[in-house]
Amino acid sequence: MAKAAMALAEGFRGEILVPGDDGYDGARAVWNAAVDRRPEVIARCTGVADVLQAVVVAREHGLAAAVRGAGHSQAGLGTTDGGMLIDLSGMRGVRVDPARRIARAQPGVTWGLFDHETQAFDLATPGAPYSAAGIAGVTLGGGVGWLARAYGLTCDNLVEADVVTAEGRLLTASSASHPELFRGLRGGGGNFGVVTSFTYRLHRVGPHVLCGAVYVPAELLAPTVAAVRDFMAQAPDGVTVGIEFGRPRGVAHLPDRPMLRIGLCWSGRADRGREAVAPLRALPGVVADTVQTRPYTLWQQMLDPGRGAGAGNFGRSEFLSVLDDAAIHCLGEQVATMPSPEAQLQLAFLGGAVARVGPEDTAYTYRTAPYLLSATGRWTDGPPEPQVAWVRRCWQAMRQFSSGGAYVNLMGQEGQARVVEAYGLAKYERLVALKDRYDPTNLFRVNQNIRPSG
Repeated sequence: MAKAAMALAEGFRGEILVPGDDGYDGARAVWNAAVDRRPEVIARCTGVADVLQAVVVAREHGLAAAVRGAGHSQAGLGTTDGGMLIDLSGMRGVRVDPARRIARAQPGVTWGLFDHETQAFDLATPGAPYSAAGIAGVTLGGGVGWLARAYGLTCDNLVEADVVTAEGRLLTASSASHPELFRGLRGGGGNFGVVTSFTYRLHRVGPHVLCGAVYVPAELLAPTVAAVRDFMAQAPDGVTVGIEFGRPRGVAHLPDRPMLRIGLCWSGRADRGREAVAPLRALPGVVADTVQTRPYTLWQQMLDPGRGAGAGNFGRSEFLSVLDDAAIHCLGEQVATMPSPEAQLQLAFLGGAVARVGPEDTAYTYRTAPYLLSATGRWTDGPPEPQVAWVRRCWQAMRQFSSGGAYVNLMGQEGQARVVEAYGLAKYERLVALKDRYDPTNLFRVNQNIRPSG
């Protein structure tokens, strides 16, 4: 057994795995099957004491520390080659305080589990629109979901976090305690420590919400996207909209050909929502309309099919500031060349509460960007090259309409220059100063890394 594993074993309550152990290969696997890495040691933590010990041992033995929550990272960052994998997936407690409208959750919790607990009290916080995604990675990178325009990003609703720092201290960060660290955690992508507890502000949502999608043939892409753009420029904050381009999902009778799936969620009272979203349901050419009231927890799972573990994934994202005729024409060209039904192209409409948070309040940068485009190639049995090539072409073609950078949670392994772009140079330099303070040796570097100046 490696020296680090032997040192870790003294008093560690969770499971320790090294190469050759039963369960090692399953524990090192992540959602993106294109990523295949072999940690020197896997520390499967049961609580804060285990995390504290794992961090100290990793530091003392010179091992890069990769941190895994649900392991759902696009870039496969929940594992590492040669370092220590600090596995938090077994820490899955959630405690809801309905009177104070807050929830405290551990880092192994998925959004499906979190929503299940909070919806018992008709409460929710903005989270990822995939139930298998973990709260930890989503929060630390920002968090764009179906409640974003009404209540902001996930990180905007974080009110407190317990953090194990690189030197092995447990700090509680909030607006009142370690406020600089708190700002960095909200969008900084796990660069500043291991978060062992997240406390969120909750909002009155559900148990049923008005939600669903309208489907329009791809040949009507240009006028449809323009119409949705114009609608969203004046839309109330209660409605969040995203367009998915490609083969239709969720409606059995539709033909298997490219379509626009215009998904929407209204966060308030359904009677008011029906009037608010009526223009979207009246778009010319609609061939199916699934908008109705349904449980919020069910809507949070509607995009799950086709996004499970076991497939290779390659993605790029870009915040867009322009969606004029030229941008829409370019977008249509990318849709026309999608390499397979598994490929995914999505356009999220932002604004609302997202844009009302101060630019320096969090590490998340592109507050005023009205659109977020993401392209993902996905493969199981076929070769990855066509998928990867299409994603690269799509991203390069749409860059001319960019607000300046990528969304941290949808970045692949794209190099240091793209990490700087994701924050903008001025904010990145401030985050470097924070990194210098809390992780000067870059122990936590298996992430979209903010490198310390030293």
